[in-house]
Amino acid sequence: MTVVDDRVIELFERLEVPEGYKAELLRGEIVMMAGPDWVHNVIVQAVADQIPADRWHRLQTQDIAIPGEASEPEPDLVVHERGAFEGPGRLVPAPALTLVVEVVSRTSVDRDYRVKRSMYAAGRIPAYLLIDPLAGRCVLFTEPAGEGEAADYRVERTTKFGEPMPVDVLGVSLETVEFRTLT
Repeated sequence: MTVVDDRVIELFERLEVPEGYKAELLRGEIVMMAGPDWVHNVIVQAVADQIPADRWHRLQTQDIAIPGEASEPEPDLVVHERGAFEGPGRLVPAPALTLVVEVVSRTSVDRDYRVKRSMYAAGRIPAYLLIDPLAGRCVLFTEPAGEGEAADYRVERTTKFGEPMPVDVLGVSLETVEFRTLT
């Protein structure tokens, strides 16, 4: 990491975020956004409720550390097997994670589809589930490959809201019937 990166990380870690907002560090840039809306929160909760708690930690508002990246994203939901990481600390290391979930908003489309997809692949997170209430679909990315900004997932599976979304890395099939759109 460069000196500039270290200063940005230090600034980010001391940043006081106004109530109702959240901030993420994405490839050296501090991104601030308004808090999520009702549709977003209901979708995240519906996903978390379908992942067995006896085997998996399902955490919201959890920052993650991605090795080799000047990034500390806060996915909408992080999932890791019990025992893979026991803390302490603010950051869960990406290698401990099995799945990250992002729910697209009108202002996060590019970040979620492009920037975070590449970051999570660079962190070797086995699965990235992108839920898009603007398009009414779920996209599951698996098999991360590559390094840095060139990293990507080799496999992409898309289902429409209302159809089950198999998430093999967790051994579940998510029901999406109750997912609402933002249109």
